Amino acid sequence: MEYLQILTKLAAGFLGLWAMTRILGKKEMSALTPFDFVSAVILGDLVGDTIYDESKSILQLIVALAGWTILSIAFDKLTQYVKAIRKPLEGKPDLLICDGKIDVKELYRNNLDFDQLRTMLRSKDIFAVSEVAYAIYETNGTLSVMRKSAYETVTRKDLKLSEEQAVLPRGLIENGKICNEEMEAAGLQEDWLHRELEKQGVKDAKVVAYAELTPDGELHVLKRL
Repeated sequence: MEYLQILTKLAAGFLGLWAMTRILGKKEMSALTPFDFVSAVILGDLVGDTIYDESKSILQLIVALAGWTILSIAFDKLTQYVKAIRKPLEGKPDLLICDGKIDVKELYRNNLDFDQLRTMLRSKDIFAVSEVAYAIYETNGTLSVMRKSAYETVTRKDLKLSEEQAVLPRGLIENGKICNEEMEAAGLQEDWLHRELEKQGVKDAKVVAYAELTPDGELHVLKRL
């Protein structure tokens, strides 16, 4: 009975956390803000302690999760509509690089060093600090970067080329199985898919790990190893 009770609480905790995530929305799954981090730690302790504490019932676990969900929503709405308390509660973005110059005081105030700054820049495909015009350290710990105009990527508008409609690539085969929904959404038939596979020397879709229809209308095939 003891193990059954633990499993039951575990299932209740899992479903409760899933429901809480769905209610709070996708924002809760994005990069962690300070409040999100605190929330994750408290929820972990809350569920873990309740599961292994025989004196705590499933109802108490559900009530605790429901209460924390209500508090999270209230906090979110409060910071959304009352701008005066948003900065004290959530913090504010900090300008680390301004007009190509690094603000060393702001860097150290955020407990960052130059190696960490370069690491974050490399995650943005920037390998030289000299390419950066502005860098903002966001409240969720990410770095937003604006390049200097000399290092910006050239666009079709810059070259005065005609605008093309943006098209999403579609995965047509995954792990050897044809994705019928993606095929239908792309307006394609299986005969076309098999002909394209044969052009690339593939006779059976089962040997394909992943096949993608590119925005150019080409079929990109990755075979199983």
